[in-house]
Amino acid sequence: MITLASRTSGYRLPRPLRAVLVAALLYLFLVGVSSLEAGIKGLGAEFQAGLLESVDNPVAGLCAGVLATVLVQSSSVSTATIVGLVGAGTLNVESAVPMILGANIGTTITNTLASLASIGRSGEFRRAFAAAIQHDFFNIIAVLIFLPLQVATGFLSDAAYWLADLLGGNVAGGETRSPIKEVVKEPVRQVQDLLGGAIDSDRVVGALLLALGLLLIFISLALITINMRRLFAERLERSLNSAVARGSGLVGMGIGVVTTIAVQSSSITTSILIPLVGSGVLTLRNAFPITLGANVGTTFTALLASLAVDLRAGLVVALTHTLFNLAGIGLIYPFRPLRDVPVRLAERVSTIAAVHPLLVALYVIGTFIIGPVVGIVVLR
Repeated sequence: MITLASRTSGYRLPRPLRAVLVAALLYLFLVGVSSLEAGIKGLGAEFQAGLLESVDNPVAGLCAGVLATVLVQSSSVSTATIVGLVGAGTLNVESAVPMILGANIGTTITNTLASLASIGRSGEFRRAFAAAIQHDFFNIIAVLIFLPLQVATGFLSDAAYWLADLLGGNVAGGETRSPIKEVVKEPVRQVQDLLGGAIDSDRVVGALLLALGLLLIFISLALITINMRRLFAERLERSLNSAVARGSGLVGMGIGVVTTIAVQSSSITTSILIPLVGSGVLTLRNAFPITLGANVGTTFTALLASLAVDLRAGLVVALTHTLFNLAGIGLIYPFRPLRDVPVRLAERVSTIAAVHPLLVALYVIGTFIIGPVVGIVVLR
């Protein structure tokens, strides 16, 4: 049985107070996105043009998304930041989509690192490492299929534009209608006016707002994750054990989606699965659909961030993220030969890694650090 509840013990706020705290942190997160957007605008057109040129190549953008997510250890932070950049008009949708897909790959490093806890026990490590890297392989395969198609046809972003229009995002100037937007922008305006009165430089004010926005996004999401995990710890435990017992792909995906939205972190959901598979409680194939559900659930943060930005393009990028993960599941999971590819690759690589642990370090460093850095330097 999962013992998540025991790992979230300590000082306990009453549930109603913790729920209020989470709501306040969600508001702080949206204020952070709005501050990020205002800061980028304040830095001027030259900074925006330079940033856009640095990720103009889609493969470089993909690598930037991987590396940024690895550095902050959270796809929620990196995707929220990308949505803020697009919402400010700094990034266009075409440049942002590869970065979002890169964030999907970068976030898998957390569960890969979690599997290292059992590296001294060969059999357990082999199973745990396979559970971790099947997530890597699925996301990499999905990117290899859909990124070229997106670059060639724009089918994902076109579908996202259609959905954005359907949701009311098609208004004059490309701005979104969001009652939340004005509520979260007011404190940013006040800070901007305060800084503007003390500092006679729009760029310095912009840089400070940018730094403040990133800080608020990072801190608020970290605290949301901690508090949501404690708020839903027991339910999370029951839900995952229910998925284990039923062994149904659709049930597993649904629980992966709901769990990840609840705790605001796909890394928590997938990292919980690692020791379960490692200990033999859960099979690799039964863990797979829960992992795919977590992939979809993690896109909720970008959708939430899009509520705080001005331009409809921010919503389009967030919807593209969701559509990409749904398309990957729709193409790969229903067909057993395709569904088995990431699982079998994970089994083969983990068997080799259990015998040669040094290869694990080479895999992690090469896939998540050296590869992306080389891609950015060579292709930018």
